[in-house]
Amino acid sequence: MTKGTPVNGLNKGIEKVEVSIRWDPSPLGTPATDLDLIAATYDTDDPYGEPVYVVDFESRSPDGTIALNRDSRTGQGLGFDEVMVLELNRLAESYGRVVVGVVIQQREVRKTFGDIEGPGMRLREGYDELATSDFSEVRDSTAATVCEFQRDTDGQWEFKRGVRGFDTDPTAFPSLMGAGPV
Repeated sequence: MTKGTPVNGLNKGIEKVEVSIRWDPSPLGTPATDLDLIAATYDTDDPYGEPVYVVDFESRSPDGTIALNRDSRTGQGLGFDEVMVLELNRLAESYGRVVVGVVIQQREVRKTFGDIEGPGMRLREGYDELATSDFSEVRDSTAATVCEFQRDTDGQWEFKRGVRGFDTDPTAFPSLMGAGPV
């Protein structure tokens, strides 16, 4: 992560964030590149166990608090190609942790973040930019966690910075992404 805003005791906690990713389309005549945002929620009593539910590929959480609003399969378009909104302030108290990641769909040719042209991630709360990344720190990975949110002792959501890479596929990634802290 290259930028961030500290969260301190005077803050009311993170309430609603937007995570966006972008990438350039593959060159003409080569297989399309498809990056996907994924969010996983974890039970307060088991914050590093299996996710309670996962939001991915044009889906939303059962309660509507996490939604993938835009999904691109090629990276074509202006600006950020995929956008996910997390309304943490509306999540039930039974959820104590949310991890957000990005995975590269593996098709004809295996691709890592180093193979992707113009990748980027932006995390915002309102107009405040909390973090950005160009995935250079995980260039040899096929998936990465990009941020984590945890409830503090007062029940407020705190943002945890960090990009952590994985060498896995879209099917296995949701089970791996929350296994440890970002």
